[in-house]
Amino acid sequence: MTVVLMALAGGLGAACRSLVDVEVGRRTSSRLPWATFAVNVTGSFALGLLVGAAAGSDVLLVVGTGFLGGYTTFSSASLEAARALVEHRRADAAAIAVAMAAACVAAASLGVVLTR
Repeated sequence: MTVVLMALAGGLGAACRSLVDVEVGRRTSSRLPWATFAVNVTGSFALGLLVGAAAGSDVLLVVGTGFLGGYTTFSSASLEAARALVEHRRADAAAIAVAMAAACVAAASLGVVLTR
């Protein structure tokens, strides 16, 4: 049953990611992937909160792996940085890669600290 719930949560997380992507995309007009940034940072923060709260293993699987796994998108972040490199926007590529990683680690850490 946990696997079924995890799969359903993953689909819901992906749908939420799409909604955030559309909404942030409508509000920004930049070459930088603000929607991907927003999704990954908020997802990292939420996972930090979940882990910091010492959620049970089923909750971690369903919400952490399922919903937040479907919601966040490392592959899109990687693609955004790669696309910038291919377009010879090296500074943008470096900013995307470094800022995304640093912000996500900071957000996850903050979530853990706030719930401990």
